[in-house]
Amino acid sequence: MQPSLGYCVDIVSQFGMETVILYTALMLKKRIVVYHPRIEAIQEFTRTLPALVWHRQDWSILHSYVHLNEEEVEALKACTGYIAGFTDSEVSSRPDLYDVYVNLADSEITISPVVKEAMTMGKLHKEIGQLIVQSAEDPEKSDSQVIKDISLKTKEILATLASLTEVSDGNEKPTLNSEALKQKRFPPATENFLFHLAAAEQMLKI
Repeated sequence: MQPSLGYCVDIVSQFGMETVILYTALMLKKRIVVYHPRIEAIQEFTRTLPALVWHRQDWSILHSYVHLNEEEVEALKACTGYIAGFTDSEVSSRPDLYDVYVNLADSEITISPVVKEAMTMGKLHKEIGQLIVQSAEDPEKSDSQVIKDISLKTKEILATLASLTEVSDGNEKPTLNSEALKQKRFPPATENFLFHLAAAEQMLKI
């Protein structure tokens, strides 16, 4: 399923600075559950979310319409990170299914206590949030230009992360040098985010 870019500005106007929670959850490959009684609203919203992490080009994380039956829930649980849409409000009482819960009908985003630490917001998140909001509020900018602005910021973050990696013997893939990260003396929330991002990008030493 291809993404829809035409709803990005609407998402930002609905959630404002809280859009950065969705961005962070997607960057860290967390499980996002979206509830709305109307399937059309869910599909419009969920199909836009993968575009917030454009660099990944991964639409397989998208499960626009899931039913709360055992078979579909088990299939969903087998995935690591995902965006799943539900029209059944019962899903709000299934914390085993989400790290971030979006009640689209009430414009509310809830972060599960399980991921509170990984999703700690700080100065960097505020910067990203402001960039997203300012870009989306610019009447001259189309949805695809807003996605491009977010993507450029993501590239900047990934370049910072890449500068803190090293290639160890016999391992092709660069891994995070924790000492280099500590020496940068980033604010705690930024350091925390980069560490969890490295984990999401499989850049931690095992």
